[in-house]
Amino acid sequence: MLIDITTKITPKMVEDAQGNEKKALVGHLGTHFDVMNKEFPLDYVERKGIVFDVSSVQDREIDSADIDMSAINQKMFVAFYTGFIEDEGYGSQTYFKEHPQLAHELIEELVQKEVSIIGIDFAGVRRGREHTPKDQYLADRGIFVIENLCNLANILQGEKQATFTANTYPVNYTDMTGLPCRVVAKL
Repeated sequence: MLIDITTKITPKMVEDAQGNEKKALVGHLGTHFDVMNKEFPLDYVERKGIVFDVSSVQDREIDSADIDMSAINQKMFVAFYTGFIEDEGYGSQTYFKEHPQLAHELIEELVQKEVSIIGIDFAGVRRGREHTPKDQYLADRGIFVIENLCNLANILQGEKQATFTANTYPVNYTDMTGLPCRVVAKL
């Protein structure tokens, strides 16, 4: 079974996003990689993936105690389901400024595990001034962040975690910090 986990963009979403986030232009609109100054390796197109349900985490950062770190292997696509994109809707000021975030220690553990991709159903692994530097930190270590995923609950099917094959196809832009992409999960 194939599940599209790419946010479908409407003209209203474009208008809302551009009104609330300066970077929500072609490269950073909807589901995209924060590729920074790196080239997306073609062998990252297909990866073993795992999604964790962290939707119960409220009023604090998501940390490594919230997931089974032993289930994560090198080169994986690791996704986090919070339900935020479905609850808040893509494009609002709240969506861009008050989204969940991953704790620094969780990010560091993912770096140590040498994952390939971190996928999230919100606007960034960190908020505000920490967003871009953390994306660059990860890109410098060969890890790319895919923001604004959706439909992750369809992969989980009520479980706390689920594995899948992640197929990710970025647009072939160059010299941009964001690459729009299509992400399809194969169960």
